[in-house]
Amino acid sequence: MLTKKMESAFNEQVNAEFWSAYLYLSMSAHFSSAGFPGVANWMRIQAKEESTHAAKFFDYILERDGAAILKPIAAVENKWESPMSAFEEVLKHEQKVTSLINNLMHVAVEEKDFASQSLLKWFIDEQVEEEANVKAILDSLRMVQGNGNGMYMIDRELATRVFVDSTVAAK
Repeated sequence: MLTKKMESAFNEQVNAEFWSAYLYLSMSAHFSSAGFPGVANWMRIQAKEESTHAAKFFDYILERDGAAILKPIAAVENKWESPMSAFEEVLKHEQKVTSLINNLMHVAVEEKDFASQSLLKWFIDEQVEEEANVKAILDSLRMVQGNGNGMYMIDRELATRVFVDSTVAAK
């Protein structure tokens, strides 16, 4: 059974994960309209990933006899200057999510909730991967410095990303 403090923290994380999904879906819509189908695809896959993360936290709350409480999702931006500016925002956002996950682990340690610590270990590892992937994309974008041919190649590469529900294997 979850303590009330842990339950509340997990419910906040569910909201944060769904907000992340909205952010990435908004980015996908923007870059689809702006003629960057690969960037749009990458962002849409990222939105799906964030939704599965939210569902994993939601299901965990229920598995531990907690009350899953869905709160309103705050509005997200809907325009970005360039793929570079969007991915810079993505990196900052993923760093913020890492901080949120680390804070959840802190609460789990305080509450001596070893089951939650086990769950959160997976998310901590996932965030390391998320940040590394975005940094690699930013490195590529910086390399081409807005060069049309280079941007075209990066966009094509981002179009190859497919959704894999990594939370299924994490059970």
